[in-house]
Amino acid sequence: MKKVRQPAVAGMFYPEKPEALRKMVEKYLADANPSGPVPRAFIAPHAGYPYSGPVAASAYARLKPAAGDIQEVVLFGPSHRVLFNGVALSSSEAYATPLGEVPLNHTLAQSIAGLPQVHVLDEAHRPEHSLEVHLPFLQVVLKSFTLLPIVIGDTTPKAVAAVISALWDGPSRIFVISSDLSHYLPYAQAVDIDQTTTAAIENLEAEDIDEDQACGRTGIAAMLLVAREKKLAVETVDLRNSGDTAGPRDQVVGYGSYVFT
Repeated sequence: MKKVRQPAVAGMFYPEKPEALRKMVEKYLADANPSGPVPRAFIAPHAGYPYSGPVAASAYARLKPAAGDIQEVVLFGPSHRVLFNGVALSSSEAYATPLGEVPLNHTLAQSIAGLPQVHVLDEAHRPEHSLEVHLPFLQVVLKSFTLLPIVIGDTTPKAVAAVISALWDGPSRIFVISSDLSHYLPYAQAVDIDQTTTAAIENLEAEDIDEDQACGRTGIAAMLLVAREKKLAVETVDLRNSGDTAGPRDQVVGYGSYVFT
């Protein structure tokens, strides 16, 4: 029997019905500004769609001109529910969403299987939303692609950067780093902290982002290390929080989208 990782947060973080989900994603993408070069990598948020969906769409809209060319997606997200060391691969053959199944790229997985920080750990993938919520955007924009989903556990930015670097070569491949920014702060305080984080990202200052500034801090810092090495340019395409999109302003969560070209 085919082994498929089933959705964990459909009906909670995003609509469970395919028609409603596709319509919501298409609306976010239509409202986004897609101008600018197609990114090789980007950072985008992973909260419930009413909160972070418009911000994520601002990055995904930039992929539209290359939708027929991008064939492989490497997706990194932080572990929220399972504690483990290193980074976790999935043994599943596909990830499912209400929009269908996305095949996993086990050839790419095998290419990094020898790294000491890399393990197969389905338990880390099963409940994790930080990867799952990106897939409907990818399915709508790219239509056909293979996926290498990687959950980041207790490890260092340098260790994750080594994984990114090992996978870097491949003209049809993009990298997505999943992360929200500040969590549950008053609106004005969140804006200040998220602007500080954004400045660090724009200046490729991996060492200047603390854990309380981004839940996916390790993945972000790793991408900044690779960007330094590869001499990539980074651009902020959207920076908002839940108080701007769909929530009250007494306690907000920050969201940013950043593209690397």
